[in-house]
Parts: sequence; structure tokens; C-alpha cells
Amino acid sequence: MSTALVVDDSLTTMVILSSYLKQEGLDVLTAKNAVEALAKINRTKPDVIILDVVLPDRSGFEICRELKAKAETRKIPIVMCSTKATEMDKFWGRKQGADAYLVKPVDQEEFVKTVQRFIGR
Repeated sequence: MSTALVVDDSLTTMVILSSYLKQEGLDVLTAKNAVEALAKINRTKPDVIILDVVLPDRSGFEICRELKAKAETRKIPIVMCSTKATEMDKFWGRKQGADAYLVKPVDQEEFVKTVQRFIGR
């Protein structure tokens, strides 16, 4: 079974995204900040990471860049999921290594298809 890590400081968003993933049969881990996320990533190596840009302790852009720079986490797909919706935000997310960039509120069908693409379903 595939595992997804949802990193978001909004409990509501975390619950919604997690429920979409659970409906698709994924195991879901959650983290509300960068410290918690990085600890879980190092412990479990999830199959996909859903990453908010605006977090209380570090930017999702920074986390993405850090993960893509390390050999042990470079291949984990990262789906940035944020209210930051300008073309520059999307460009910057991809520049940091994000494999996809979705704007909140996400469309459930688009979200699920995006995640499935990265976990090989």
C-alpha cells in the first residue's frame, strides 16, 4: 500500500486532503510544520508528499528544495498545494523541484489524478 504525507498547518485542509487520499486506499501521514514533516519523511520515506507553501516554521519552497537536493529523498514526488496561485508562485514551485503545483481549494478529481500519476496507479 502506498503512503502519502500531507503537510499543512490548516487542520481543515489536512482533514480534507487526507480523506481524499484515504478514499483511494492510501495510508496517510500528516504533519503541521516543517520539523514534523522532515522527521516523518526521514523515518518513513513516503511514496508522495503533499506540501503546503505557507507553513509556520519554514516555507514549503525551502522544504521542497532541501528534499530534492538529498539523494535519499530526491525521487519522492512532491505535490505543492497552496493558496499562492500566481503564475510566478507555480513557476517558483517547479523551480524548487515540485513535481506538480495545485491551487487551493483543490478539485478532488484533479488532486486524486495528480497523486495517482506519481504513485503509479
